[in-house]
Amino acid sequence: MAVNLRTLPKKRYVLPGTAACPGCPEAMGLRFLGMALGEKAVLVVPAGCTSVIQGLGPKQATNMPILNIVFAASAATASGLSRALKRRGVDAQVVVWAGDGGTADIGFQALSAAAERGEDIIYICVDNEAYMNTGIQRSGLTPYGAWTTTTHTGKRESKKPMPQIVAAHRVPYVATASVGYPWDFIAKLRKAASIRGFKYIHLHAPCPVGWRFDPGLTVHIAKLAVETGAWILYEYENGRLKLNPPSNKLIDPSKRKPVEEYLKLQGRFRHFKPEDVQRFKEDIERNWQEIIAILKAQGDLK
Repeated sequence: MAVNLRTLPKKRYVLPGTAACPGCPEAMGLRFLGMALGEKAVLVVPAGCTSVIQGLGPKQATNMPILNIVFAASAATASGLSRALKRRGVDAQVVVWAGDGGTADIGFQALSAAAERGEDIIYICVDNEAYMNTGIQRSGLTPYGAWTTTTHTGKRESKKPMPQIVAAHRVPYVATASVGYPWDFIAKLRKAASIRGFKYIHLHAPCPVGWRFDPGLTVHIAKLAVETGAWILYEYENGRLKLNPPSNKLIDPSKRKPVEEYLKLQGRFRHFKPEDVQRFKEDIERNWQEIIAILKAQGDLK
């Protein structure tokens, strides 16, 4: 689904003067969400960085209807809101905008239940790979080896494969996206909005504060994650997997940039030894091998 620049709304969906940190990927993502869905978007936002970005009270910096909700209940709340709006005949798209902790950890039960019921919502996991709003604690989506305030010597476990876990619920649409590739994210949002049922988009969102990099490098690091193969852009539609550009050309490892280019810019990996880099690479390759196995099973790859 191609995106034409001229078709994007000119309205500001994130107003000036937010409380976002410099280089914040969530503010970028919210802008792209507004561009994609326009006036139809109604957001359900659990506790997290976006709660701070938008501000609470009568004057909010996010120019979209938002229902702030407790950590564990975003998918359940969105389910009820979607049904209520349909009952009233309101043409709206209910979107959960939740962080990695509110998705893979605290909010997982409600997410899984909503997916199993086939609720007609879009669930977006804005993945900055730690609990950034409460002090950079590790989450289930923190990658192997990353420093956080609760993993001073680096996390010992691998990143939880959330998109694959949600896809196993046999929902009609699951996709990955990145703030470094806004056209891809916008196109996937619009596709998701055109599909009835539970839709899930996992948005990779590098955080300057928690990842310890210069705020001017947010988009550069987001792109590097894809170009090194550390983050793979793909979509499942009705159970069929498809790689999206530029990831579709990176099945061949020789076409990927060295993962060291991605790691060296982030202070959270500053303690890495050669064996840590090797383990990080092994996690990346395991993800690729799973993707390749699915494509082969589908007959799309020999």
